Amino acid sequence: MEEKVAEKRQRISTLGQIGLQQFAPYLMNRIMGRYNATLRDDFRKQGLTIPQVRTLAVLSVTDGITVNDLSVYTVIEQSTLSRTLDTLERQGLVRREQGVTDSRIRHVFLTDEGRAEFTRAWPAMHDAFEAMFDDIDDAEYSALIATLLKMLKNIRKHDI
Repeated sequence: MEEKVAEKRQRISTLGQIGLQQFAPYLMNRIMGRYNATLRDDFRKQGLTIPQVRTLAVLSVTDGITVNDLSVYTVIEQSTLSRTLDTLERQGLVRREQGVTDSRIRHVFLTDEGRAEFTRAWPAMHDAFEAMFDDIDDAEYSALIATLLKMLKNIRKHDI
């Protein structure tokens, strides 16, 4: 069965043949665009942007990581992340520290104020997450996560 699906995917060569509603990258992008748009107004009231909250979210789980790793986890280009970190640092929400063994490396830490700010942002994120998975049972959710992890493994360029 799996071989036939793979063979069919290889024979289809145009987006028109696949169709937007069957093209997973389109659907994933549309879902995340809608998720971010849902949250944008809530975050704006807090004086935060989507990249800033994404940064705070990652640091709330993996604090003290390098800027390079933070860029991978947040899916934010380094130049944009640098500006984002500048703003968050000015707001007192994060701090950057020089690496102990390599002074070129910077580690990013969430401050107490940053953790509190993320705690205020989390309910809106969780509500949007719950709405996205309404009517999706645990087995479907587990299968989706397993599939997404396989896809990430197939395409990733980093070990994280």
